[in-house]
Amino acid sequence: MLTQSILSGVRVLRTEMRRNIAIAAPALNKASDPIQQLFLDKVREYKQKSAGGKMVDSNPEIERELKNELERVAKQYGSDGKTDMLKFPEFKFPDVKIDPISQGAN
Repeated sequence: MLTQSILSGVRVLRTEMRRNIAIAAPALNKASDPIQQLFLDKVREYKQKSAGGKMVDSNPEIERELKNELERVAKQYGSDGKTDMLKFPEFKFPDVKIDPISQGAN
């Protein structure tokens, strides 16, 4: 009985180790595939270009389309023009004072 439990535990441990190594191995190694390496290089290049929060490789026409779209959305949702439509809204929930309920017997 004890040996069966030990063997079962070893099998489970072996399976878990195999799964963990299979998942972690690609992250630890460099890309061996040239296409995968090219993809990683392009992702890094893209991240460097977009560091300022601006669009990558945009031109005046694309900027104008973005501005028109943001104006349309602001008009549709009733913005006052001062609100930045690209920023996530901040919600403020003030604490409401609640009257205590009397616990005395009636």
